[in-house]
Amino acid sequence: EYEYSLPQPESSILKHVDLNVACADELCDGKFEKPNAKPVTIPETMKKKEAGKSVASGFPAPKFEEFSAHRIALWEKLKANQPTIPNKGEKLKFEGENGKTYSGEAGVTRPIDLAKEWLQKDKIGDIVVVKIDGKLWDLGRVTEFGGKVEFLEFDHPEAQEVFWHSSSHILGQALERVFGGNLTKGPPTESGFFYDIYLGSQVVNEESYEKINSEISKILKEKQVFERILVTKQDGLELFKHNPFKLEIIRNKVPDDALMSIYRCGTLIDPCRGPHIPNTQIVKSCVVTKNSGAYWEGKAGLDSLQRVYGISFPSKERMTEWQHIQEEAKKRDHRLIGLHQELFFFQDLSPGSCFWLPHGTRIYNKLIETIKKEYWNRGFQEVVTPNMYSMKLWEISGHATKYRENMFLFDVEGSEFALKPMNCPGHCLMFAHRHRSYRELPIRFADFGVLHRNEISGALHGLTRVRRFQQDDAHIFCMPAQIKEEITGCLNFLNSIYGIFGFHYDVRLSTRPEQYLGEIEVWNAAEKALADALDESGLKWEVNPGDGAFYGPKIDITLTDALKRKIQCGTIQLDFQLPERFGLEYTSSEADEATNQKFARPVIIHRAILGSVERFVSIVTEQYAGKWPFWLSPRQGIVVPVAAAFNGFAEKVKNILQRHGYYVDVELSSKKFAKKVRESQLSQYNFILVVGEEEEKNESVNVRTRDNVVHGMKTIDELLQDFRSYSESKSNSH
Repeated sequence: EYEYSLPQPESSILKHVDLNVACADELCDGKFEKPNAKPVTIPETMKKKEAGKSVASGFPAPKFEEFSAHRIALWEKLKANQPTIPNKGEKLKFEGENGKTYSGEAGVTRPIDLAKEWLQKDKIGDIVVVKIDGKLWDLGRVTEFGGKVEFLEFDHPEAQEVFWHSSSHILGQALERVFGGNLTKGPPTESGFFYDIYLGSQVVNEESYEKINSEISKILKEKQVFERILVTKQDGLELFKHNPFKLEIIRNKVPDDALMSIYRCGTLIDPCRGPHIPNTQIVKSCVVTKNSGAYWEGKAGLDSLQRVYGISFPSKERMTEWQHIQEEAKKRDHRLIGLHQELFFFQDLSPGSCFWLPHGTRIYNKLIETIKKEYWNRGFQEVVTPNMYSMKLWEISGHATKYRENMFLFDVEGSEFALKPMNCPGHCLMFAHRHRSYRELPIRFADFGVLHRNEISGALHGLTRVRRFQQDDAHIFCMPAQIKEEITGCLNFLNSIYGIFGFHYDVRLSTRPEQYLGEIEVWNAAEKALADALDESGLKWEVNPGDGAFYGPKIDITLTDALKRKIQCGTIQLDFQLPERFGLEYTSSEADEATNQKFARPVIIHRAILGSVERFVSIVTEQYAGKWPFWLSPRQGIVVPVAAAFNGFAEKVKNILQRHGYYVDVELSSKKFAKKVRESQLSQYNFILVVGEEEEKNESVNVRTRDNVVHGMKTIDELLQDFRSYSESKSNSH
């Protein structure tokens, strides 16, 4: 991301205007915008080039020695002529923990000075970044204002993001040293970082990793300092004249009269918002993890890029732990388990659309069935809506402008139609199709309709990123006074479902952004209702100020899986915008004092717990490592006769259990008995039901588990009672 500042009057502090440049994310492969970035109007003269036109066309292949020498020489010149901070010398007051204070001067005092004054020497080396008056700041950058000071270490989420952002610069420098080429964008992600680079016909592959890692090691040992300067747009264009991608960013994103921030570490010089770590020595371990292809701006048809991913930590011990987790993750990879257990597969004739085999469909349906049962108990009404709509609907909802490139479009009798990427506009039509009264509210529509999103092929990844999927999607239409009660119900619903799977999850309340829709009084009341509901839920939560959607505050839920990975899954969002766009209204109990009309707008609550069912299957597959609990298992039992003479009884047992709704098979092959049992255990049948002469005589089975725990002989009635108990309790121990 890049930060720019407009020249300020001499009497004011130089302030920075964040344009929220689109930032790529690992899961979205170059198309992710930082959640809820504030919309900014870009003048027509600064619009991007037309899609499909090569950015690199006409530029000679860059030589590292040439463009690096040019950048460094100009950097030194610009560094020597930096603008003076307008309030330099102004007295500032800084407040630390435990009542500590420090008096400093703007343009002179640096956070490192405060750290030396307040902290023990051995703790200073652990500081990644500083926060002053709520704003992240480089440890070595002179201050421009005072306030509360927080020193953030790696385990703090914001510090981790800064640490990995700085590591992407280290990776970028290594890529330039090894390949030359043109760097494009290098953001942090939720699990590391990457840098995209244009290499023409060159290709990064696993054989390249050793060279890249060798350069990274050199950079870390060089203890390169991260430095920051401000330059004009014209100087920025000159600084990056060898890189057509950086030129496009600067031309399109930086206003003509603005200053832009540039960072340097070693030979790498990059337009960047920052902040960054003090120096590269803080990174004790950093390696390349994988590579893939990408497109400039995430758009197929533009220049093809090489994407190189990396991970880094402030200690070698953390890297060892991470590598251990990665090895375990490979064993749990849902794509491999899906193939091995014959749950699902993908086919190039329908990219991004999963083919669910019978055993996978059992899991899929059981998850939906679980949610449907809760819907019935919680007053939700299931509906079915069309798969395709005229684009006129998406123009009303606003998706035609904001979401068009992610939609599948086609012509129907001369009119443009699209497959639906979400259900909310259809539910608005349902609400609006007849007159509504306050007595009907809340109305809770639930929909498992098939959704399609036109993800680029490079972003598709197993079940985690698909083009065709279903959601446990629901929209609650309620009165403002009902928000708290409905949110309480949503949180209870969420807690009960996640509790089944043993998930730990974090909750954050994202509040009103700077640019928002609606009346501030409505926002304040809604945020208070959400906060009160969270307090009463007993959940531990924190505020994420200013990160709500422009149409309403929201509650973000992040799961932690068995491998300690953070996964955003469910969501609870308030929406004041769609009711306005669709003109939704209901007859209220009292007339409005200003208009004397008895009509009011409902509020919509967007709510999902599983989210995409496909993605949730991938999560639980890896959570359980393919060892499905009995209630969710697609292979709950298998009957194994000790000899062929008992095949008939084995079939009888299987049929009885199947008639009671359990997924039970029978093993009638000519394999040896011990091999039959072992293969059944490896196939993850929860129970192996052995039958022989004694079992046939007593209408019973001899029960053992996939882990070879022997439960002994049980009558068929006793077994059915156990199966019923395991299913109803949704225990994870069977």
